[in-house]
Amino acid sequence: MSRLIPPVEHKQNTRVGAPEWREAAQAKMRKARRLTNRCGQEAVTMWQPKDSVWDPHVARHLRRAAYIQPWRFQVEMIKGGSTLEKPPPGEGVTLWRSKMKPPAWHARLPLPLERDARAQQTAELVHAHARGARLTAARLDHAQQQINGQVRLLLRQREATDHRLSEVRKGLLINQQSVKLRGYRPKSEKVPDKADSMLTWEKEELKNMKRKMEKDMEKSEAMLKTLASCRNTLAFCGKERLQAVDLMNKPLDKVLKLAGRHSWVNLSRAQTPSTLGQKTPPPDPLGTYPPECATALYEAKRLLMESKDTLQEMAKNEEDIREQQQQIRDHVCASLAQKMRETTELKEKMNMTLGLMRGTIHRCTKFNQEMYITRGLIKGPLSKNHLETREKLDRPLVRVYQRHVGTQLSEAARLAQGTDKLQRHISHVEKNLEELLATQEKLNCSLHCKKTGHDVDYNVVRLRLRQQHPHVYYQQAQALVNDWDPPTPPPRK
Repeated sequence: MSRLIPPVEHKQNTRVGAPEWREAAQAKMRKARRLTNRCGQEAVTMWQPKDSVWDPHVARHLRRAAYIQPWRFQVEMIKGGSTLEKPPPGEGVTLWRSKMKPPAWHARLPLPLERDARAQQTAELVHAHARGARLTAARLDHAQQQINGQVRLLLRQREATDHRLSEVRKGLLINQQSVKLRGYRPKSEKVPDKADSMLTWEKEELKNMKRKMEKDMEKSEAMLKTLASCRNTLAFCGKERLQAVDLMNKPLDKVLKLAGRHSWVNLSRAQTPSTLGQKTPPPDPLGTYPPECATALYEAKRLLMESKDTLQEMAKNEEDIREQQQQIRDHVCASLAQKMRETTELKEKMNMTLGLMRGTIHRCTKFNQEMYITRGLIKGPLSKNHLETREKLDRPLVRVYQRHVGTQLSEAARLAQGTDKLQRHISHVEKNLEELLATQEKLNCSLHCKKTGHDVDYNVVRLRLRQQHPHVYYQQAQALVNDWDPPTPPPRK
């Protein structure tokens, strides 16, 4: 068995070379060794990622185990005592057979396919920018569509509000017609009543409605101008964004669908508790979502919410005014109908009073005529030839009786007194007849006035019902007010 022969120990004094010469050679060798180790390590390190450099504070024989330890699977305890192995998180290829997951390799030197890799990265960057620009354009286009829909709804509501405003204005014209027509009643029927108060109240209420609806029309007009300006801004921004996606053939609504969102202003659908789609990116002046697009979308969202409130308010006001106007019409027509019923009742009572008065006048006239006949009989005949014997005061019996003192007969005095009393009674009856006839004339005049007032109120109600028909437009009612002038009835004596 061979044995190692220990090297011969040369004593210091047996060396021939000088110590300086030996130290200089050893220094050169140490320097060459350090340079060799450094260059070899740097040559290997340049092909390794930064995190793959071994820790210098770990022992050399333990560096590999410490470097590979994070790659191994992690063991987790599960309820029940069993275990579960999971790969470590992060990027990289999972090696299930060896139960390891090395991190992704990132070299620090350009590889032979560096040009192709950089071209592919550039293409991916361009495609990502185009996709982002297309998604922003889809957002702008969808917001523009929602603005257009809101504009259409606002225009439709403006048409309904304008129609209701024309109905209110037509109601004012009808009120003016009613007041003008009721002005042709007789003077005795022009006593202010509740119907006049109702017409005045209707006029004030209609004026308030008119002012309210005119404010709604002005507000909606301003909102339409703002929406049109926002729509133009969205169209301009969308056109600018679409300049980068002319070569990408894909519908914009499909882009929104792929992004997981159907509305970027959150108004056309109900809010969900958890949003599954992509979140809106922060504005970037150099990116695909510049601040002007963000401002346009925010303005569109604000205007949509504001216009939605405006639409609801306008619809509510239009419905309330329609119901209020109908109630006012019913109240006015009911008051006029009540006035007509009261006038009819008074007419019937006047007719009964006139009938009773007519009978009384006939009886008084007949009685007066009989009194005239009686007075004629009391006065006696107009000629002496018609005197009878019993009517003469110089007949024998009367002459004999008048010879005695104090025996004056009262025949002539009584006849004179009776004639005078009868004449006074006839005068009184004639005076009563004159009063009856005058009162009858007044009642006839009042009855005629009542009939005229009833006819006027009836014509007012009929005019209101005819003019309130939906087929009668504001221009027709206005022409009727301007051209219609009923003749004034002649004054009665």
